[in-house]
Amino acid sequence: MRLVIFTEPQQGASYADLLRVARLAEEAGYDGFFRSDHYHAMGGDGLPGPTDAWVTLAGLAVQTSRLRLGTLVTSATFRLPGPLAISVAQVDAMSGGRIELGLGGGWFEAEHTGYGIPFPPLGERFDRLEEQLEIVTGLWTTPQGDKYSFDGKHYQIVDSPALPKPQQSPRPPIIVGGGGKKRTPALAARYADEFNAPFAKLEDLPAMYDRVRDAAREAGRETPPALSAAAVLCVGRDDAEVARRAAAIGRDVDEMRGNGGVVGTPDQAVDILGRYAEAGATRLYLQTLDLSDLAHVELVAEAVAPQLS
Repeated sequence: MRLVIFTEPQQGASYADLLRVARLAEEAGYDGFFRSDHYHAMGGDGLPGPTDAWVTLAGLAVQTSRLRLGTLVTSATFRLPGPLAISVAQVDAMSGGRIELGLGGGWFEAEHTGYGIPFPPLGERFDRLEEQLEIVTGLWTTPQGDKYSFDGKHYQIVDSPALPKPQQSPRPPIIVGGGGKKRTPALAARYADEFNAPFAKLEDLPAMYDRVRDAAREAGRETPPALSAAAVLCVGRDDAEVARRAAAIGRDVDEMRGNGGVVGTPDQAVDILGRYAEAGATRLYLQTLDLSDLAHVELVAEAVAPQLS
């Protein structure tokens, strides 16, 4: 099981906060450092205010050396597909080929109205996401010297030089995730290197993963996408420390456990991660909400990760 530190900076984090946690994650041996792509806090004041996902990752690309870096997930409503492909390719080059692009349709209306971003209906958001996946991957994989064109309902590309190319060949990994039962598995089967089940109950994971495998088979894909999940992290050396960390993020221990959280003592966390592995997940994104609690990140690296090999 590969472990990734997953952060939610819209809840209140500066770039310096993110850099500190990313460097610690790298030193501690985590597989990656990912962040959400949001412009509005979901409860609380969110001070000092939001940071842009791809500006953040560009900085981390040159201030880390080994971690995989990416978004879970970039919102297709925030950026046009051509400029997005350019930005991600550039950050991939800056990182030496360590970038992964999680891309989703967008869902949080308040951040759209709060920053003047159009928020179309759900069906249109899925349509736009599909076209963006087609365009971004098409631009990256078009042979150098050839042109790329696309004539969609929402986006049109005419004779693009399809530059720059990312450092990873043929392209950076694409992550598609969510709980949708039809379109999401179909998009993952067509475009994704990895399907992510975010914050799902453990008992729901097998059905979610089976839908992706079935969609991949129907699409004629020999190897289905890799499978991953995201879960809130709250681990302590004893029950008292678990309770203290839960209180610090305003969550209830039993509620987090019931919703698939990696919650409890190190041994309990190992057991939960084992259940994720049994369901089929090979990578877990650990939602780390208190970015000031560096000892939490260290504890999981020291007392949980070594038991997973």
